[in-house]
Parts: sequence; structure tokens; C-alpha cells
Amino acid sequence: MPLKPPLPPMEARSVEEIPTGDEWQYEPKWDGFRCLVFRDGERIFLQSKNGQPLARYFPDVVESVAKLPQQEFVLDGELVIPIGGALSFDELQSRLHPATSRVQKLAAAHPAVYIAFDLLAEDGESYLRLNLRKRRQLLEKFARSNLRLARNIRLSPATSDYRVASDWFRKTGRDLDGILAKRLDAAYASGERTAAVKVKQIRAADCVVGGFRYATGARVIGSLLLGLYGENGLLHHVGFISGFKASARRALTEKFERLRKPPGFTGNAPGGPSRWSTERTGEWQPVAPKIVVEVAYDHFTGGRFRHGTRFLRWRPDKDPRQCTMDQVQNREGKAMALL
Repeated sequence: MPLKPPLPPMEARSVEEIPTGDEWQYEPKWDGFRCLVFRDGERIFLQSKNGQPLARYFPDVVESVAKLPQQEFVLDGELVIPIGGALSFDELQSRLHPATSRVQKLAAAHPAVYIAFDLLAEDGESYLRLNLRKRRQLLEKFARSNLRLARNIRLSPATSDYRVASDWFRKTGRDLDGILAKRLDAAYASGERTAAVKVKQIRAADCVVGGFRYATGARVIGSLLLGLYGENGLLHHVGFISGFKASARRALTEKFERLRKPPGFTGNAPGGPSRWSTERTGEWQPVAPKIVVEVAYDHFTGGRFRHGTRFLRWRPDKDPRQCTMDQVQNREGKAMALL
């Protein structure tokens, strides 16, 4: 085997617009776990983006890899779990469980799919120095020989036509994480961001401010806590927004200090048990749910925004009661339609 784990995967830098031109190849940016697959006969190793082993959490993928005719190769790709055609990041995170019996149960209920988008080595030969155009040809040849009968290992689509790539968002019902653009003449840039760029799909939602936190070591606002109303009429904490300019923080602090009033959130509130809890989670001030803000976000999973959101604008024209969960929950996911 010419390549052995850990091998830093090639990465992409974020840009605002997808580049165009004949020198670029476009690929879907999948909402999953980055994963390199190493196979040397019966030895199969799944490596995460940060070099950690993943095989014990995805025995279903290991089993699928073991059934491929090719005995020695290294693939780069993404682990995803489709449920009803849409990709579930929560289900992926559930796999990271210490109990083998639990992992096996989850794998049986919702099998994972490995989506391959690069071939890094085969039959003792490394392809890292080959350009992407040649590596893609070799990957497609690999897929024709190995993946026709492999239900849970798929070939990721790729195109040099910008219009085709742009149409992926429509076809997937907004279930795609974004678009990757890779230079066709570039070798595999292990651990670097020089050969690829990414444009993430950004969504927007109107949220109610249900509380705030002071900045560390200062009596000015550090972040605003966001809420959405559920079907039961309760206001649930779903995330936060921060990064306000220093010149605006004093006025924001005075504004929201005047609105301080418990309980702030009447449903799920900061400080409740969740994988996002930190030692500062309980240090927040409740406010009357009167202020609406429009924010940009990338994903909503597990009842909240997966990452921090970005301020777009205040919405004084919006009734707080109109800020409901259906803005973020009722998406039609069809990401698997691209495969």
C-alpha cells in the first residue's frame, strides 16, 4: 500500500461566488463526515478529516467496502446517512456512540452511504501527483468495475458545466451543503486549501430575541439568544448571533437591558441538556420576546442552528409570533437524487 493513514485530506477555502471557466470541475458539497477509505486486502481503515478512525462507528460501510472486487485502494469521500431521501446529520452524530451494540442497532435501522469523489491510490500506485482530470477518469473506471452492485457506496457526480452545478440546488430541494470547485490541472493537495474552493448554501430565518449574554469580562452584549415558536406555542431557544461591531454594542446593551424580563424562553431554554452545552450556557439574561431579527444560517439540526448565525437585518415589521419552526424544519430533502 503506497499510502497509509493518517493522510490529511485535501481541503477547500471558502469563497463568496463559484468560479467559472474550463479549468474547473464542480462537485456537490455533501452534508456528512469527510472520510478516507484505505483497503489492503482484508484490512480496511476509515479515517476522519482529523485523522481519527471511524470504522467502529460505521460497520455497515466496512462491510460494503469488503465486498468490492478491488483489493487495494484509497478513496476520498463523504459518509452520509439518508432518511427518506434527505441527509440526516443528527443520525451521523448518533453513530459516535461508545456502545458497539448501539452502533449496530443504528446501522441496521439507517445504513450509511459512502460517496466517493476521489481515487488516491490503487494496486500499489499513488495517484496524489496526478491532476484531477486524470484522477477523475481513474475514479470513474474504478466505479464501473466495483460499484455497479454496491448499494451503499456511490460515485459523486462531477461536471465542468457551471449551469449543471447551479441546477443541483433545485434538484435537491435545498438539501445540499453547497458546491465545490476544484482545479482540473491540480494534483491532490493533501492538507492544503490551494486546489479547491467552496461556496456554502446559506439560508435565512426570522427569529425572536429571547435573551442575551454579556461579553466575557465586560458589561456589554456579547451575543443575542435566538428563539422560534413551536406548534405548542412555546418559544424555544435555537441558537445565537454574535460578532456585533464594538461601536454598536453599547446601544444594543442599553436596548436589551431595558427589555429584561423572565422567562425569555418558555420552551427549551439555554442551560438545558444538549451536546452544545458549555460552562457558560447558564449565564444569560432573559428578555421580553418583542424584537425580531433576520439571520443567515447554514444548517438547522437537532432543534437548533448547528453553527453560529450571521446578522442580516432587524425586522420591526414582523410579528414575533410569526417566527415559527416551520421556517427551518419543513425542507424538502432530495440530496440522494443526484446519485
